[in-house]
Amino acid sequence: MENIYGKYFSTLEVIMENIVGKIKAYNEEEIEKNGEAAYEHLIYRIKSSDSMSEKCVRKSLPQTTYSALHEIQDAIGIRIVCRFVDDIYTNLKYIRNLKDIRIIEEKDYIKNVKPNGYRSYHIIIETIQPFEDVTGRNPGHFFAELQIRTIAMDTWASLEHQMKYKHNIKNSDLIVRELKRCADELAACDISMQTIRNLIKADN
Repeated sequence: MENIYGKYFSTLEVIMENIVGKIKAYNEEEIEKNGEAAYEHLIYRIKSSDSMSEKCVRKSLPQTTYSALHEIQDAIGIRIVCRFVDDIYTNLKYIRNLKDIRIIEEKDYIKNVKPNGYRSYHIIIETIQPFEDVTGRNPGHFFAELQIRTIAMDTWASLEHQMKYKHNIKNSDLIVRELKRCADELAACDISMQTIRNLIKADN
């Protein structure tokens, strides 16, 4: 099967590097200004052609470039992994102020935790760049999904992802319950760590 992104794949790479460059730049500014990084890890990728095709099927959309780049808006995926909960909202504030980037959708799964215990902050951003997009516009409108979470949330999400895509797991009900319990314990730990950090900052 041909790449679902067609001739736009190389453009997606440029758009992704542009967004990532802005995020890295404000992190460097934060290190220079405060001696502390804005985040711990920055992970990014273009969703594989096969994964995007499968998502089109799940959403009952035709497996076309238009579906992949216009109907679905997470071909570019960026994850910002932070040390503390407050850092999530600090990074969000930075992103809101980035030039040529507009948040068009956001979901706070930290304040509104998913039933299975999943926590993260998700945003869809739109950026207008001097390239033709899939609708023929130039400058074109391009989209990316950003997930912002703590290290603990990211570790849990990785484990839950393995569970979701593994087949024929024995004791799956038990594992689901344990994952939920673990998510709540990690959330409590995140809050405790944030409290300790606040106390340290207050003492200084």
